[in-house]
Formats: sequence, structure tokens, C-alpha cells
Amino acid sequence: MALLSKEELLKQIETTLTKTKVVKLTALLQDQQFFLPDLIDLTFHEDKMRAFRSAWLLENLILLSPDGCIDDLHYVIEKFPLVKYESCMRHYAKIAMHLTGSNNKIIKNALIYIDLEPIVSKCFDWLIDPNVLVAVKVFAAQTLFNLKDRYQWIGGELKEQLIYLMRDGSAAMQSRGKKLLSKL
Repeated sequence: MALLSKEELLKQIETTLTKTKVVKLTALLQDQQFFLPDLIDLTFHEDKMRAFRSAWLLENLILLSPDGCIDDLHYVIEKFPLVKYESCMRHYAKIAMHLTGSNNKIIKNALIYIDLEPIVSKCFDWLIDPNVLVAVKVFAAQTLFNLKDRYQWIGGELKEQLIYLMRDGSAAMQSRGKKLLSKL
């Protein structure tokens, strides 16, 4: 089954997705070379569940083939600060963490020419927002750590935020915080 349009993809994600279906849809989108900006736009769909399912597909697609998103990397980053649904934040934060921490030379070189300060700003926003889910905070902290050499001021600010978050933080925050602090 070939997905020819954004509308057909919307029909596919109307109902609950299983991990198996996400993997199949991701492979189909990759094979078809689905227009990535259309998928990104769907992560902002008015229906929160469709937005979440689109973000899940986006994460899987980018992590499966980061080279395949090179031409649209600027669009992913442009949209990053606009993420509004909690369920999508997790996927965008994980995407940012993987892209900024990538050893892939193509990704590293592409990121050099893109202003990542909007990601930095949003990641700090997510860290300090008490209503943001722990997984989002953990991915945001790792993303900021990944960018500490590019933006020299991040190290000190991140250290202070991690110390604060670890005071009463969850096990996940404690674990990631200790790991990052030891490297800072």
C-alpha cells in the first residue's frame, strides 16, 4: 500500500497505532520518500492524538534515516519551538537529542549552518517548566549538553538547572543529571 498524500496518512493514523504499525508506516514513508514537511505539519494537527501519532512517526523516520531529513532539517528546527502538545514534546525532544548528539558527519555538517538557539531556548523552557514530563526534561537536558561546546554559556546554566532539578527529581532525572554533571 502506497501512501500518496498527507490526507491518506491522516486516515492511517485515525486509530490507535501499535509499535508494529508505526514500524511498518515508517518503512513505507521512507520507501516512498514522503514529503517530510507534510509529516512535520501533521504533528501540529488540531486533533492531539493525530498530532501525537504523527510525531511518533516523525521520530521513528528521523532516527531510522537521519540522512533522509537533511534537506528538511531546517524545517524540523524551525518548528521545534512551536510544539504545544505534551505528547509531541517527548518526540521532538528525543529527535533533537539524537540530531545534536549524532556522530553522522552529514548531520553534523548540516547543523553547523543552522541556528540552533531556538532549540536551546525551548529546551531550557522545558527544563524549568514544572508541568513538563520528566522524559521531555531528560531529553532536553541531553540536547543542551550536546550543544554546550557550540554555545559556551550553556554549560554553566545547564549545571545550575540540573542541580535544582535533582533536588526532588525522579529516578530518571537523578540518573541523567548525575551522568551529565559528571561530564560538565
